[in-house]
Amino acid sequence: MSPRRNRPKGGEKPTESENRTEGGDRFGLQGTESWQGEEWSVRHVAGASAAGKRYRCPGCDQEIPSGAPHLVAWPEYAGVDERRHWHKACWNAKDRRTTRVQRSRNAPRY
Repeated sequence: MSPRRNRPKGGEKPTESENRTEGGDRFGLQGTESWQGEEWSVRHVAGASAAGKRYRCPGCDQEIPSGAPHLVAWPEYAGVDERRHWHKACWNAKDRRTTRVQRSRNAPRY
């Protein structure tokens, strides 16, 4: 028995509409969420797309290492300067966290 094929035999290429996922673009899935009475744009970033830079999550104040999947959120009507990179778990728990970030004594303040 030969291995299973995942591609069509005829060399047919999928149409452009079959390649797209709903709400997505070439940078990841994007949507809007309501938080603190404001609409936020949220974009999921795959690990491969995040190579080269490190970010600090505003939810936990920990570093997001290069190449780690995360998400980017910003107010709907704000500029590029308002974008923040979050761990997915931190974004999902943002309503359950305290307003003041708890740091250890030796942690750097950014």
